[in-house]
Parts: sequence; structure tokens; C-alpha cells
Amino acid sequence: MIVHLNGDYETVDYVQNRSVLLYDNNEDEEYPLHWHNAIEIIMPLTNGFEVVCAGKDYKLSERDILIIPGGTLHNLKAQSGRRLIFLCDNNSFAANPALSELYSVLAEPVLINSNYDKEFLKSMNHILEEIYVLYSNYTDITEVYIYIKLVTLLARIKEYQLNEIKYDDGGKYADKFRLILKYIEQNYANDITLEELASIAGYSTYHFSRIFKKYSSTTFINFLNRRRVKAAELLLLESGSSITDVAMQVGFASLTTFNRVFKSINGCTPSEYKKLYRTTGTSESVK
Repeated sequence: MIVHLNGDYETVDYVQNRSVLLYDNNEDEEYPLHWHNAIEIIMPLTNGFEVVCAGKDYKLSERDILIIPGGTLHNLKAQSGRRLIFLCDNNSFAANPALSELYSVLAEPVLINSNYDKEFLKSMNHILEEIYVLYSNYTDITEVYIYIKLVTLLARIKEYQLNEIKYDDGGKYADKFRLILKYIEQNYANDITLEELASIAGYSTYHFSRIFKKYSSTTFINFLNRRRVKAAELLLLESGSSITDVAMQVGFASLTTFNRVFKSINGCTPSEYKKLYRTTGTSESVK
């Protein structure tokens, strides 16, 4: 059952000194609309499972995998069966520039099902099974191995997506898109425009917009805003800077825009976000 639900914000109570949780869940009850900063991964083992994320209905069959990015409003329908529910602190990824090319995987919910290659889906199942075994035999170094498994899972999804696009376009956009992602990672705190990136890639603004959405599954501005907000989350929790200073440090020219974008992504304002963490700490508990 859900505990520590403040409005629609849910804190996840990690065990001390851990940043991952895994539930072997067979509860037949509804989890109402909520959000949390953890990345959530659901894999039904018996019977299907239905989840509503950001207003969209996702129906999972057995062994399908749904990845819900941190900050996404979602609710789980009451339904019988057994499923694995894995949660990982999102800050583990947002704080690591080396993982910037994986951010697009976490831009929107990802459903891995029969539309994917059969062997690919089986390999994703296998990674989650390995995480389950690791979690069930926890030692001091287990979380390191779980983190490696999760990064591997996200990297393989990204690789699969890129390979699918390469197949469609002969690979002519892939290298340029990687260059654009690296440029965004290095300059997200600056005033980056769509026109600037289109010029770097060598395409018209219209053509570049279409390519960017195809590769990242979201628009350029949504991708940029999510990256800036992830950087802001860390600054809000770890620095003594004012909210205005944080907004400027991550690239927002207007405090009003920063508050609006932050709330649209996280479901609360930056000041409410800071208050939640002052009252709950970094703990977060759920199912």
C-alpha cells in the first residue's frame, strides 16, 4: 500500500544508505494518481497490468516492461496477478553527465512489448530477473551491480531505438544526433535555440525538428527543459542558492517560466519541492 502520500506526491522510503527498491507485488488494490522522483519499472509476471501515465493508458501483457520516468503522474489500476515493481533514485542518473545520451529514454514513459524484437524483449526480461536475484541476496556491493544492470538496460533501449532509426534512414542522421545531444549536455545552461542546433546539424529548422522528435521521442524544447529541471533538482537540494539563482544557473531567463516548467514536469513548484525534502528528507515509500 502507498504510504507517505503528500497530496499526489509520494515519498519512497529507501532502506538506509540505499537508493533502490524492488517489490514482488501481488496486491489487488488501486494505487491512486501520484508521482515521485524515482524511476519506476514494472514487469507483470502473471496476468496483465494496466497503468495510466500522464493521462495515457498503458496495457501490459505478461513479461512486458513499462519504464516510468521520475516526476510522471501515474496510477495503477486494481488488478489481480503478480508483478515486479522496481524503483531507483532518479538523482543517480541526473547527476552523471556520462549518461546524458540516456536522458531521451527517460523523457517519456517507455513500453517494451511485442512491438519490439522478440529476442530484445527477452534480454530486457533477463536483466530485470538479474536485478531481482541481486536484490534478494543483498550485500554491501549489491547496489553497484544493480546500478550497472539498470544503466545497461537503458543503454540497450537507446541502442535499439538508434538502430531502428538507422535502418529507416541508412544511418545518415545518427552521428549528427549524437553530436547534438553532446552539445546540449555541454550547453543546456546557456541560451540554446532550435535554429542554432539546426544550423550545427546542417538542416532546416523544420527538418531538424522532425528528426529530433524521431530520435528522442519528444520535442527539442521538452528535452531541453527536462535536462534543465533535472539539474535544478540537484541544486535545490544540495546548494544554498535561492530559487531565482538556481533558475538562472540552469538556463531559465525567467523565474516565472522556471516555476511553470518545473511544476509541469514534477507536479510541484521549486519551493514546494524544497519543502517536501525538508520535511521528508531523501526518503521515499510505496507499495
